[in-house]
Formats: sequence, C-alpha cells, structure tokens
Amino acid sequence: MKIIGIGDSVVDFYKHEGLIYPGGNAVNVIVSAKRNGAKESAYLGIVGNDGEGKHILESLNSENIDISRVRKVYGPTGEAIISLTEDGDRQFIGTNRAVRVQSLLSLRLNQEDMDFIDAYDLIHTSINSDLENELPKLAHKDISFDFSTTDRWNNDYLEKVCPFIHYAFFSGSDMSLKEIYELIEQVHDYGVEIVGITRGEDNAVFSRNGKIYKQNPLPTKLVDTMGAGDSFIGGFLAAYHEGKDMEHALYVAAQSAAMTCECSGAFGYGKKKEESNKIVL
Repeated sequence: MKIIGIGDSVVDFYKHEGLIYPGGNAVNVIVSAKRNGAKESAYLGIVGNDGEGKHILESLNSENIDISRVRKVYGPTGEAIISLTEDGDRQFIGTNRAVRVQSLLSLRLNQEDMDFIDAYDLIHTSINSDLENELPKLAHKDISFDFSTTDRWNNDYLEKVCPFIHYAFFSGSDMSLKEIYELIEQVHDYGVEIVGITRGEDNAVFSRNGKIYKQNPLPTKLVDTMGAGDSFIGGFLAAYHEGKDMEHALYVAAQSAAMTCECSGAFGYGKKKEESNKIVL
C-alpha cells in the first residue's frame, strides 16, 4: 500500500522542555503508516522557510517519506504550544495560528500535484488541512479523513465532506455510546464505508458498512499521548487497506498507538527550539 498525506504540518513546542517535535495530523498518520508496513509514503503540504519547517522536512526524510511536492514559503511554520500533565496527557496551551503560513495560504492542487498523487493508493487528510474544496478532484482515489473532536465539525460539514471519502475517523472521548452509534449511522448514510471513533483509554468503536468492531487499548509504558490517535489511524490504514481484515487491522492500530505513547512527541525527533527559530533565507 502506498499512502500520501495532504495538508497540515506543525511543530509541537513542549514549553516545559524547550523542545520542538514534528507533528500535524497528515504528517503523523503517514509516518505511522510507513512504520507499520506501507510500501511508500509521501507528504504534500506547506511549511515555512524557518528552522521549524526545516526540522519537519529533515524528520520526514529520516523516515523515508517523499517530500518532493512540499511548498516551502516565506513565513513561520505552524506551532502548537504543549504542556503535559503529571500522567503524561497532553494539553494545548497556545498556537501561532494567526501568523503561520498554513493559515495565511491555501493549498491548491495543480496538474503536477495530481499526477504525483495518482501514483498512490490512498490519500489521508483532515479537518486541519482546509482541503474541503479540493476533495471533488481527489474523489477518484480512496480518501481517509480525520474529523477530530466534536467541537470541530457539525452536520453541514459532514454533509459537505463525507460524499467524497472512504474512511472517516473521529475523536470521541466525550461522546456516549448512543451518540457514537448515531454518528456512525449518519456517516454511513453519506456513503462512507469505514467509520472509526477512537476514545482514548476506552475501546475504539469502528464500523464497516454497519458491522461494529471494538478494540481495547493495549498495555503501554506511558510517556506521552501526543499523536496516539494519529498513530492508531496510520496503523489501521496500513494493515487494512490491502488485506481488508478489520480485526487484524484494529489490533495493529492499537499496537501502533501503544508504541507511540512510549516516546515523546508524535513520533520523536525532539530538538531544542532555540537551535531552529531563525528564518532561513
């Protein structure tokens, strides 16, 4: 399976440590998929011409991710400021959303991009990528889409996005089982085959055309939960897309998430912030 992530990339700044880590949903998922057996992975998105953008690209190079279609533009790369609780859970305490290049510029796909994308079996993107208007031109490919938490989307957004996608993922720790099953039915009605809701410490609930599957979290030595949900998605996609075995894919996904919880950052590569905060001309 060959997968391309399109859209968001950021650095996660662990203020209490003074370290930045590469991240962003599209980046985290394709790294996880590659580590879980995807034959090829690529990233297409926007980074700034600063040290943070350079660190993201160097980290992806180290993971053998194709970054040849990335746009590098003048301005600051997206940054999320992170704190950790005593039990290792992450807390977002700030962002440079107002000035980051990913907010100021929109990703518009040209013919060269489309030719590049067509070499891949599966596209992954998310609500963070502002790619909604590009989905119709991508709909001839299988698309995986992460909707994040319930405060990020509404029914109108689901109606806009779901007809173009094959996999829909949600973070549902704040949802009751009744709400989860209602959401699954609603998203299936839009034509989505696979709907998955991860729930932190509780069982993940997935559905393939209405058949429910559950996966419990696996034991882990908890260091940091950053990127665990993204890692679950990447592991699932890598295992499921070719074999179509839901139970096996969910177990691989849970293993992937458990391993991610044992390292700092979404997939490692911590670096001192002061070494990477200058604009590269």
